[in-house]
Amino acid sequence: MQGKIALEEHFAIEDTINDSKGFFPDTIWTELRGRLLDIQDRRLRLMDQHGIEMMLLSLNAPAVQAILDPAHANELARKANDFLAEEVRKRPDRFQGLAALPMQGPEMAAKEMQRCVKELGFKGALVNGFSQISDPDTPVYYDLKQYWPFWKVVEELDVPFYLHPRNPLARDARIYEGHGWLLGPSWAFGQETAVHSLRLMGSGLFDECPRLQIIIGHMGEGLPISMWRVDNTNAWVKPRHNYPAKKKIADYFHANFYITTSGNFRTQSLIDAILEIGTDRILFSTDWPFENVDHAADWFDAATISENDRIKIGRTNAMRLFKLG
Repeated sequence: MQGKIALEEHFAIEDTINDSKGFFPDTIWTELRGRLLDIQDRRLRLMDQHGIEMMLLSLNAPAVQAILDPAHANELARKANDFLAEEVRKRPDRFQGLAALPMQGPEMAAKEMQRCVKELGFKGALVNGFSQISDPDTPVYYDLKQYWPFWKVVEELDVPFYLHPRNPLARDARIYEGHGWLLGPSWAFGQETAVHSLRLMGSGLFDECPRLQIIIGHMGEGLPISMWRVDNTNAWVKPRHNYPAKKKIADYFHANFYITTSGNFRTQSLIDAILEIGTDRILFSTDWPFENVDHAADWFDAATISENDRIKIGRTNAMRLFKLG
């Protein structure tokens, strides 16, 4: 398929490049580093070779979210966003930007969100999971009431927010002790992001901000196949759930969430996701440079779905959501 739009596509600046070093063996660090720092060269050639018209670019992880000092987090977010804006200006027909945000301070994050959308022309934001604020051992999640004014700003700007994974903090990762292979994208990323997403759904946030749209990657971080059980577990016990939200969790998943194919190139998983959330809420992505563009594109172009669904997932859903014209 020609004209695909991909939106979980990462870059790094020198200040954040080493954040990605620990996810892969040292033997391939030179390759990964080159992939992350490149925007206008190899990346564009791969896009041309595999039918990708546009990438929406975002900063690598955890980057801003792992900075303990809020002022420093804000400074780095602005630096990364200004750099990305300059790169987008070189080829706006091929690249658009998703903002990095200093979520250590909701007011700072809202201000930077407004700057990126209104002044830099960004199409939304991508944030790498929970933030650490002053305390390195305490994760802060965005369902907390202190973040609701920030979410109101995102809703008013009418742009999507991509909730991207990061690993749990060391104190919360003891279940993985002796099994480090489960950290990162193989499992821990998805589990961490799924729980964060469920916290947002159950908090009542979407009752207050019903037009807010959240994107999660990797075919929904396991949520599509689990959504029925989340709502219906122990259904004979009344009332089983006591969260603040007014509706079933699946209602928010269907109305306020999009998922992408990033890093999960399996047709059975795609069909499961289609059956749960529908083709209007699925978006093509590759997860470059951590996954290969050819692996994503070759699989998607041959996946056994209808051509109408392929066009929606590969292109037109993203055009509508991000107002790409």
